[in-house]
Amino acid sequence: MSKRFNDTGLCIPSRHYMVDTSQKIEQIIHLIEDGQYFTINRPRQFGKTTTLALLTKKLNQRPDYVALKISFEGIGDTPFASEQAFAPMLLRIMGQSVKVIYPEMASYLEQASREVHNLEELSNFISEYMAWANKKVVLLIDEVDKSSNNQIFLHFLGMLRHKYLLQNEEQDITFKSVILVGVHDIKTLKAKIRPDAEQKYNSPWNIAIDFKVDLSFSATEIESMLQDYSQEKGIQPNIPAIAKQLYYYTSGYPYLVSKLCKFIDEDIIPTRQDQNWTVDDVEAAFKMIVNEGYTTTLFDSLAKNLENNPDLYDLVFQVVVNGQRLPFSIIDPMVNLGYLYGILVQAEQGHCQIHNRIFEQRIYGYMMSKYLRHEKYREVNGLGGPTFYNATGLDVKLVLQHFQAFMKENYAHRDTRFLEREGRLLFLSFLKPIINGKGFDFKEPNVGDERRMDIVIIHKTKRYVIELKIWRGEQYHQAGLQQLSDYLDIYGLTEGYLLIYDFNKGKTYKEEQIEFADKQIFAVWV
Repeated sequence: MSKRFNDTGLCIPSRHYMVDTSQKIEQIIHLIEDGQYFTINRPRQFGKTTTLALLTKKLNQRPDYVALKISFEGIGDTPFASEQAFAPMLLRIMGQSVKVIYPEMASYLEQASREVHNLEELSNFISEYMAWANKKVVLLIDEVDKSSNNQIFLHFLGMLRHKYLLQNEEQDITFKSVILVGVHDIKTLKAKIRPDAEQKYNSPWNIAIDFKVDLSFSATEIESMLQDYSQEKGIQPNIPAIAKQLYYYTSGYPYLVSKLCKFIDEDIIPTRQDQNWTVDDVEAAFKMIVNEGYTTTLFDSLAKNLENNPDLYDLVFQVVVNGQRLPFSIIDPMVNLGYLYGILVQAEQGHCQIHNRIFEQRIYGYMMSKYLRHEKYREVNGLGGPTFYNATGLDVKLVLQHFQAFMKENYAHRDTRFLEREGRLLFLSFLKPIINGKGFDFKEPNVGDERRMDIVIIHKTKRYVIELKIWRGEQYHQAGLQQLSDYLDIYGLTEGYLLIYDFNKGKTYKEEQIEFADKQIFAVWV
């Protein structure tokens, strides 16, 4: 059976094309060998379960280790009702995890499940089990978010913490390492350990070290998957260039890398005779995944997390739509939440940035669709049509001229505060129906300052760059032209567009064709 690119559930090396993550696995094993307890907290569909499966297999291949990989998913709430229910359930699941490779150990754990009735007895049995196994036992608990708000489970973590501390004092024996896997970092969870009147709060997992292994894929790591694919298919694509472009759009988010590759392999390549992949194929796959008519559970979760957290929605809106540079600090609970959900990362300059260009585009499209339904934007909506297209593509100059006329007619007398706040949204709302179904626009996440936003429009194979700026004098204007010129160089373009919001009284609605360096820049003032 031939391999395929997998975008659902666990990735299996014999069945799926996979990135070589052996170096990441070795980094994790070093932590285990040091006897560390830690949490692997990463966003959804970030390869956590696959990493855990590979790690478990690697550990169980060693004669001195036993890896017990368990999950409480699918067992319901009954086992968490009491210690008497939880303790035997845990031992049964542990036994099931090793029944194929260690049947004798599985029987030993199954027998213990009938004799252990509470956490105290469970603690004593764990010590006995370590001596009986005569191996370094590692406990790995997947999907831990589903249990993190359960009092019995938190008591269990507290028990493991206590045994860990006693083991360091040579007063007990327990697991070599315990790894909790989920979206949230349980080490920082402030859980009510004792349900007393004082409501005393503590962390059940403050013994855990920070987990710093990068589970995202680098461009070089993506190459390993493409090499495997190319060898099996007998093709010779430009693997480094394709891997670089895949990383450009995904920032190494594992699910997104696999999804783009799946689009290319199953939807794009079958439409032509030449089976070699190209960088243009990555572009085509990007257009498919950001199409607002396409959705996945990951994108649904992305929208849900924003809707369920209004403060996070507002923060992300300021970054995506208004192009603001907000400081990245996980001390800020909303920044931390955005980071946990995989929405926000820290840019090199230290500000908040959307994790990848696909998320950037999906969030932008989602937020704009909401604003286009607002009454105050209805007069802007519905202005699309063939008027703005000619034989060479989209006529951006005409788009800007029409927007200028629209603003002069409808917003010439609005107050400055409103225009500063709503000006960008007005243009984006004006632009959206024009390109809807014909192309798409996105904000480049790596460029922008607090008062500036670059928009890249892609129509067929052409790119158009529009920079939005506020007029703050000639010196600032020249600096903006230089920035736009530098940005055009990134795409190898010689033409760019500048939309300038002038909030001075007595301003002139003008347009200007500017020659700057080797660029032709068309600018309009509104």
